[in-house]
Amino acid sequence: MSSEAASIMLVDDHPLLRKGLKQLIAMEDDMQVVAEASNGKDAIELAAQHDPDLIVLDLNMQGMDGIETLKKLRDSGVTSRIIMLTVSDADDDVVAAITNGADGYLLKDMEPEQLLEQIHRAVTGKMVLSEAITEILATALRQPAKSPSSQLSSLTNREYEILSLIAKGMSNKVIARELDISDGTVKVHVKHLLKKLGLRSRVEAAVWMVNQQGEQ
Repeated sequence: MSSEAASIMLVDDHPLLRKGLKQLIAMEDDMQVVAEASNGKDAIELAAQHDPDLIVLDLNMQGMDGIETLKKLRDSGVTSRIIMLTVSDADDDVVAAITNGADGYLLKDMEPEQLLEQIHRAVTGKMVLSEAITEILATALRQPAKSPSSQLSSLTNREYEILSLIAKGMSNKVIARELDISDGTVKVHVKHLLKKLGLRSRVEAAVWMVNQQGEQ
């Protein structure tokens, strides 16, 4: 397994689904499953321990559900990309997931090849959404941006630079290479700029930034 392989954590309370996903990902040289959790509590501990590149999170888990787990992961400072994998295409679930910091939303009824392709896209920093989800989200995110100029001016030059690269869909690793700094440094900057802009995820930051650029 290449040391450059993207690390992935699976969070789902169905062992069979985790097993199937793990087998699917194992077929790829550039991705590896480094941790599995069957509930939100374990997911939070394992995310802190492994700091994976990507977390695939089930929405409808017993106990702490996916949205609650997602909130707690983001509140604890986890900067991994997080995609929801679920059977629910309810508008409220989609909007709750994205506004609470998810980087994508995929439905479990996708073909395995398609799912693998979307996981690939997520690992490389792209936002991933099942087709049915895109329209729901586009409508929900069409809200006027709040005082952009004052918020943008609160960013340092480096934070602004990183925000621009996030808006181009780059992952932390790619941004680190591009700017010749460490992954860890990029993560710290991302955390700071999200806090300053009052946003919870890279996807919200990218959408926000693209909206600003469109208005200028």
